[in-house]
Amino acid sequence: MKTLVQTKASVAWVVLVALTVAQWVIGTQTGVGSPYHVSAALVIFAVAVFKARLVGLYFMELREAPIALRGLFEIYCTALLVVLYTMYLLG
Repeated sequence: MKTLVQTKASVAWVVLVALTVAQWVIGTQTGVGSPYHVSAALVIFAVAVFKARLVGLYFMELREAPIALRGLFEIYCTALLVVLYTMYLLG
């Protein structure tokens, strides 16, 4: 009998689906008039960058890439999150 989870990419895919549903719930429950809309937006940004990181690591195989390339990708993800937070909070 085959197991449900055959690869790490399968686990990453399930996590991506669960995070997408979580983002949708957060986004639909906290509208612009909500007192939590700023924190909800920041959580959605963080989850989106984490999802992009999962895609890069598991589906673009950056997990096994040379350390310099993976390091650049990790720096890119961190810089992206900082830029998104800054633009949202200052805009």
